[in-house]
Amino acid sequence: MLESVAGHIDAAAVPIHTVADLTWPEAGERAAAGTILAVPIGATEQHGPHLPLSTDTDVAAELCARLAARRSDVLVAPAIPYGASGEHAGFPGTLSIGQAALELLIVELCRSATDTFDRILLVNWHGGNLEPLRRAETLLHSESRDVRVYVPRYQGDLHAGRAETAVQLALAPDKVRVERAEAGDVRPLPELLPLLRASGVRAISANGVLGDPAGANAAEGAALLDRLTTDLLDRTRLWWPAASPERTGT
Repeated sequence: MLESVAGHIDAAAVPIHTVADLTWPEAGERAAAGTILAVPIGATEQHGPHLPLSTDTDVAAELCARLAARRSDVLVAPAIPYGASGEHAGFPGTLSIGQAALELLIVELCRSATDTFDRILLVNWHGGNLEPLRRAETLLHSESRDVRVYVPRYQGDLHAGRAETAVQLALAPDKVRVERAEAGDVRPLPELLPLLRASGVRAISANGVLGDPAGANAAEGAALLDRLTTDLLDRTRLWWPAASPERTGT
């Protein structure tokens, strides 16, 4: 017989927000109650000389965690830390699986997930993932699977600039090399997009930054995370209204 070292703690009173922490019977019970499975979609790619390679995954995972903390009918799946990051080739540490592999991964993962959960929410932070995610979403819809892609939208620099630096300072300041932060190419997206598609980030920004992180701070990042959380809650309500009152706070 197994005994818990935390025997005086009522485990049932501690809410579990992540599917990986459940047993299979518990997962079945949650699924039967109409649980939404939220899957963070990130990347492992360069974010300038000052932000960690995990930045996209960190933010996607945080948004899913905040959603689950507010909606009791949401469970968070393990984050997908690899994406379509070919535009960041040439920077050490970038690990890209490409668009075709990401699309296939999402399709097969969601086919498997919908054996248990009726509703799947894909929360993406990396822009390079968008096209394969949309293709996967279209295919899954054609198979009558309820899968939705959420893409946060905010005003700010394109990549590793002030907005992402501020968010990472709010999430994990110890992971930010503040002393190495520096501006990169600050031209607007319409001007940069053709160059990015043709040659990738390395050709237009030697340090990998598209924007300027100057002035970023944790308070600004926390405020942006709050706005994104509100938007994610609003969007999710439109897709799947909550069966019970939402919790307050994040």
